[in-house]
Amino acid sequence: MTQVNEALKSVCEESLEAFRKQKEDYTEIESKLEWVLGSYSYDHNPAGLHEFAVKSLAIMKDVKKEKPRAFTKKLIDKSEKTIKQYEEEVAA
Repeated sequence: MTQVNEALKSVCEESLEAFRKQKEDYTEIESKLEWVLGSYSYDHNPAGLHEFAVKSLAIMKDVKKEKPRAFTKKLIDKSEKTIKQYEEEVAA
């Protein structure tokens, strides 16, 4: 499980960086990602990482419809794969 948690952390960090690089204002999701990353480093509970990885993914996919170059396919695919792995492990 720790490996999946670290993958979720990585996805959240990469998503945060991707949002920071955008011209649009994504302050709200950025601050939430920063908060859950800090929280995870304190308590190692991945629930917040999962919640905001899912929310970040939804925002990225939505923005990508109108701005195909805004977020990389690699990051979106990695996010989807990691979220799925986490959900499968939690369900097991």
